[in-house]
Amino acid sequence: MPKITIYSTPTCAFCQMAKEFFATHNLAYTDINVAEDRVKAQEMVEKSGQLGVPVIVIANSGKENIVIGFDRAELTSLLDVKK
Repeated sequence: MPKITIYSTPTCAFCQMAKEFFATHNLAYTDINVAEDRVKAQEMVEKSGQLGVPVIVIANSGKENIVIGFDRAELTSLLDVKK
């Protein structure tokens, strides 16, 4: 099963949509609030080159895929779930 990490903020609508997507598909994830954790915010920028959220990291079989924003089609494909 892939390891999912989402870098988010409490007020981000797209972050909430991503979390609802994970919940709908019974996918466990780690939520990192970058509004409160500056070290993790810097980690997010280093991984993705992005300042905006959400940044979603999907680690599976030693490979990391980074999804910028809430891209339902990309998440569906990477996580092998039904729409």
